[in-house]
Amino acid sequence: MTISKAVITAAGPHQQHLLLQTLIDREGRNRKVLGLLLDEITSAGIEQVALVVRPGHEALYQDAIDSAQVKLTFIEQPEPRGYGHAVLCAREFTGDSPFLLMMSDHVYVSDRAGQTCAQQLVQAASAQGQMVSAVQATHESKLAHFGAVSALVHEARERLYRVNRVTEKPSPTEAEQHLMTPGLRNGYYLCFAGMHVLTPLIMELLQERFESLGAEGKLDLSSSLNEAARRARYLALAIQGRRYDLDHRHGVLMAQMAVALDGHYRDELLAGLVELLALTPAKHGAEEIAQA
Repeated sequence: MTISKAVITAAGPHQQHLLLQTLIDREGRNRKVLGLLLDEITSAGIEQVALVVRPGHEALYQDAIDSAQVKLTFIEQPEPRGYGHAVLCAREFTGDSPFLLMMSDHVYVSDRAGQTCAQQLVQAASAQGQMVSAVQATHESKLAHFGAVSALVHEARERLYRVNRVTEKPSPTEAEQHLMTPGLRNGYYLCFAGMHVLTPLIMELLQERFESLGAEGKLDLSSSLNEAARRARYLALAIQGRRYDLDHRHGVLMAQMAVALDGHYRDELLAGLVELLALTPAKHGAEEIAQA
């Protein structure tokens, strides 16, 4: 299976701000999050990218495109009908081809030298010829922020799992009852890492669900992924790396620290952090003495 197209969804009310957030990249340069995601995509050999945006917002992203390797197509989501609907809006762009889907509020740091997280996922999907979602072992305290899967080991050496159930933002009790995965530490579950390689089947399922919704109904992606697991072989790859959700509290800060520590100026940053940590307790101590 050859993956030559990618879709980034950026039509959510908070995604616009996050996608245009400036971070310092591994080379010490000021970059927009959009630029970092495009780097991730092109690292996997993909040059055709669609960006799903809110109506009239195309111009906001033009200045953030700093990659000459990408042919970027803008697709408008005419009304806010949910994340699944944003993906469905790209159906004409993806056509009969498998595609890489990326969320716009995630930043990635790979733990595998010389291979990005997107490369790992695309390589696995190409080899297996199936839908594959990137997952990360996640503590139950964070389940409210992610979709999660129930899966059995498919190929342990390749970190692949066979998905049999998908649940969007489960409670810890629901996860304990239905989403346990053999081999994970107690209290940890396989949660989505914000990128998937999907086939045309997912567009068919999204269209079916969308047509059954009422006029104000929202279309999610997880329900269609759950149905895909029933109809076809659907895998999950435990990526060797970490995803950082920018939309969490301190999410942008944590992502910035992770990217910077993965770069060429790691020692310089660590020295600055040590100095900052050394000064911070002294400041708090002085305030406490003044208040006493």
